[in-house]
Amino acid sequence: MGDDGWNRSAKAWITDMGETGDYGRQWVLDAPMVERLRGLGGGRALDVGCGEGRFCRILRREGFEPVGVDPTLELLAAARARDPEGVYVEGRAEALDFADESFDLVVSCLSLIDIAPADLAIAEMVRVLKPGGTLLIANLTSFSTARVQVGWRGRLLGGRIGVVIDRYLETRAEWQRWRGIEILNWHRPLKDYMQWFLGQGLVLTHFDEPEPTGGPPERAARYRRAPWYFIMEWRKS
Repeated sequence: MGDDGWNRSAKAWITDMGETGDYGRQWVLDAPMVERLRGLGGGRALDVGCGEGRFCRILRREGFEPVGVDPTLELLAAARARDPEGVYVEGRAEALDFADESFDLVVSCLSLIDIAPADLAIAEMVRVLKPGGTLLIANLTSFSTARVQVGWRGRLLGGRIGVVIDRYLETRAEWQRWRGIEILNWHRPLKDYMQWFLGQGLVLTHFDEPEPTGGPPERAARYRRAPWYFIMEWRKS
């Protein structure tokens, strides 16, 4: 596999996430994701791209039996250290080493943007999901991943006008760098994700572009100006 930056960024990522996660996870995604979990009634769950295990720990608190899978060994080591009773397995999303129809719930929380063959990964997630099971997805919106590197465009005398996006329909990978982290993220138009999910025969049961629920007001204001994430819940027939 090509270099995606995760091995050399793992230590900085673990430090940056801490126990509570970054602003987006803690104050934008957590509440609506937990709300979806509470409507499902527990069961065996697979967290694809589990990283340092934060969402697996949430799954356990919400009554699920989670299994985390990730290709980055240092992240898995951190997950096991924080959750010694948890199950964390080395593996790649596009080649899951689990039997067909093994899980009641499969979660991808901000991992599809890291996966080059995302279409193959989605097919694998569906393969290991039981009939009637749920695929719960959280991802950066395609508006967010299409933003140009300058980000916010401002007026000459100060103040922000908005986010600049470009090349929306062009699938591409770009390096993202912050606080010692350097990883390769994929931009894809929303139609690609929708066609891949629909092509697996899934039924869309929930869609949301969540707003912040708290945190520093200036951060919340920024996340309200344009949708940063989407949440999808799909059901396997």
